[in-house]
Amino acid sequence: MGKKIVILNGSPRQHGNTSALTAAFAEGAESAGNTVTEFFLEGMAIHGCRGCFCGHSAQEHPCVQRDGMDGIYPAVLDSDIIVLASPLYYWTLSGQILTALDRLFALEEGGQNRLRGNGKAAVLLMAAEGHGFEDAVRYYDHLTEHLRWNNLGHVLAGGNMDTGDINGKPELRQAYELGKSIR
Repeated sequence: MGKKIVILNGSPRQHGNTSALTAAFAEGAESAGNTVTEFFLEGMAIHGCRGCFCGHSAQEHPCVQRDGMDGIYPAVLDSDIIVLASPLYYWTLSGQILTALDRLFALEEGGQNRLRGNGKAAVLLMAAEGHGFEDAVRYYDHLTEHLRWNNLGHVLAGGNMDTGDINGKPELRQAYELGKSIR
């Protein structure tokens, strides 16, 4: 039986280079019998965390805010693998994905921690104009370590300024193969 994979796509460009990576990954993952659900975060109304500590992981709606995260929470809880996909902005992940990640904290609050140490795995997919991915990878590594998620790896595609620059580059094949390797 295949794995349930959730992609959190933090790119503001729906058909940009990051989305090309997610499409290649999803194609590989689906060819191996997995199911993939992608959330294009830019198109969702997701508000920043208020730091209110009023969330409760055991509730149907773990966060007190009612917005686009209401669809993400159940998908993340039901998933086996979470893919973080983002362009590189100021040497880290985009604001869109960082906001969603902050809001996932509600799954750690209250009666039970439903996010940490639950056998999940993670993947990082990134595209950028440059090649300075070190800080983003460091953040991702710390996040997966904190959450006790199995780090399945990453594909980092530098040298992609304009939409479509990634076409024909080896990182698309790497993303496909990483997706296909998931069983």
